[in-house]
Amino acid sequence: MEKSPLIKELQKDLARKYELHGPKIEEIWRSLGRRQRETVMRAGAAEGLVLKSPTDRSLGDVYKVIPDWNLRDIAEPDSDYLLDHLKHRATKSLCDQYAAGVDGGPGDAEVIFRSMQVHGLQHANSFENCFTLFMTEDGYGQSYKTTNRTTYKETMTSMSAGVSARLIVPQSTGELIMERQSTLLTAMNIIVQDILDAGFTSDETKGRSKKSDKAAREAMATLTIDPKPEKLSLEDLTARALDQKSALEDYVHLCRTEPEFLVHAVNVWFFTRPELVPDERGRILPMITDKYISIACFEMVHNAVMGAAIWGYIYDLLQALGKGPKDRIYRGVALQELVNVSYFEYQRVQRLFKRRVQMMSGGKHFKRVSGAYDDGLARVTMKTKPDVLTRTDPQLHYMLRLCQTDTNVVRAVEWVKKLDDFHRSHPAEQGRMAESESDCFGDLAVTASFIQCLSTSLPMPPTNHKKGQIYISRLKTLSAEIDLLKAQVDLSAFAVPIDNLGKAEMAHGALSTLDEFISTNTGAEIGFLYQDLNAECLSDLQSHAEQQKDKNEQVNQVAHASSIPETPSREVQIEQRKAKTKTRPPHSSVYSIAPTGAPIEAGKTAQSQIFHVKPAAFEVFSTLFAKPTPRGSIAWAAFEAALVQLKFSVVPKFGSIYTFSPPEGFGVPKSITLHRPHQSRIEGYQLLFFASRLTRKYGWDENSFEVV
Repeated sequence: MEKSPLIKELQKDLARKYELHGPKIEEIWRSLGRRQRETVMRAGAAEGLVLKSPTDRSLGDVYKVIPDWNLRDIAEPDSDYLLDHLKHRATKSLCDQYAAGVDGGPGDAEVIFRSMQVHGLQHANSFENCFTLFMTEDGYGQSYKTTNRTTYKETMTSMSAGVSARLIVPQSTGELIMERQSTLLTAMNIIVQDILDAGFTSDETKGRSKKSDKAAREAMATLTIDPKPEKLSLEDLTARALDQKSALEDYVHLCRTEPEFLVHAVNVWFFTRPELVPDERGRILPMITDKYISIACFEMVHNAVMGAAIWGYIYDLLQALGKGPKDRIYRGVALQELVNVSYFEYQRVQRLFKRRVQMMSGGKHFKRVSGAYDDGLARVTMKTKPDVLTRTDPQLHYMLRLCQTDTNVVRAVEWVKKLDDFHRSHPAEQGRMAESESDCFGDLAVTASFIQCLSTSLPMPPTNHKKGQIYISRLKTLSAEIDLLKAQVDLSAFAVPIDNLGKAEMAHGALSTLDEFISTNTGAEIGFLYQDLNAECLSDLQSHAEQQKDKNEQVNQVAHASSIPETPSREVQIEQRKAKTKTRPPHSSVYSIAPTGAPIEAGKTAQSQIFHVKPAAFEVFSTLFAKPTPRGSIAWAAFEAALVQLKFSVVPKFGSIYTFSPPEGFGVPKSITLHRPHQSRIEGYQLLFFASRLTRKYGWDENSFEVV
């Protein structure tokens, strides 16, 4: 990436941060002592290494380029040295910074000229016959190459006024000046975020109380996993799809109602970007400016909505098989759609799992292919054969197998079971998986298991890239349309730094802005875009089947033609959506991202029931449904024991998946599937998710339990 555009973007980011948070930054910085200032400064430096003084030579030539970025001056107690420099960089143009420093001191150009003269600083590349301009903001830092030495001298002579004013310099000098500016602007953007984080941390208690799991170890001791695929009724398959659909809808709902949940989700997405994977030469793309936070927030929300919508359609297809026409052609169309959409979802969650693994446990075993992209995302490939880790790191071996694109569902189920067996034999190893890896592993296991049950329970056809593409073709089109917008969205006023999203007003502002942005550019809210997609495709199943009946001898041609219908132009589509929006009733879509504090609609049957439980179980439910922060922590075994006390049965699946089924006569007869969380403790954002699931399914809240 050229330095000039990067410098301009970094300065714009810093100016925005300063405008939004300037007084808060000053307040926090002035409250910090020397040791705290040093900690903040080192936190943003590679390996924590910073110049001790302007003449510190321990870091090589660093002191020649940025002598003013040093601990002695910046960390001095009661000094505004940093604040003065920060204000200068945030409020002065690049041309002004080039010419003069704080309080009329030497500007960036003078610092480099002096280092070249006094310390012998020089660029490794001579850039023969090249020069760089620093005359205007628009053309700031642009470099040009002449054909030969004679032309170069003639050009310099013709621009002698600019050369004399040192606004036109040899490119080797210009690169050093821009290196100084980009380094300082990067450091200042980072330290601003670290200062704000320091203030945020002091406002929010991070600690979590630990509770004993002594009372509930028996539940785990007798659990076994049935390796045989289950043959289920259509009703049971539909119930499983409904459970996963509800789980993903809860995820979307929590993103828009719980800032703590939203900030976690955006952080995970931001720090697992494929651009951060080193390429074949060990380089990462310089994705360091604020716009990538906005993009990460956009992508995370879009992915969450898409996942919920896909499972919504899977559920609708299963319902259609049970309640729709019973003729063979209609069932064949529905089954082909079902198998194709299910495998598409498997591939989606597999990519999400790989996204986590390639940045976490498997970081050393992947590489980014420089210059290569898949659907707009940097391409990442595996550079290690998983079987070389069979003995040295079995857990990672299984995880890498699950990341391979040629690992189909059948093989995925086998690798999930092997990883499960390994965790039962070596329970401490599971703690080595990152939390977000564990979460995605659960979704991958649920999806693979579901598809396996489909194949065992229904006469499923093989996947087909031509037939049964009603939903997938339109889903891809809609997803691509929405993805085109992500580079244009600006949520920096709310999401920079990301931890700002942990505050209710910032989370509300970010989601409102994002919701309005998508609606303005597509004609409808993202929730309704996907809700309408599902409804339209489900409706088209019947007409598709009718076409096949009429032209049975041309089934393949008809299927292909009707799978990908002609669509109106984008402009017409947007107007049609806007018109439809005006006729909608005044309530949001189940996939809506519009911020709200409204609770999830609870199960009405069990909502008013009061359960009398023993103190240990009461402590579990009190922690789970507690409103204040911090909410504490619950051992998984204690959670299991509390459900068992309510006469729930606990059936372990694989991939750390457990199904909890209520007893006969319970108000709501539906089972619920939950992932055993990372390190077998329910805490942080997981508490919100578990509470949300139980509230939606059974209507429970903090008033549903009393001590016996």
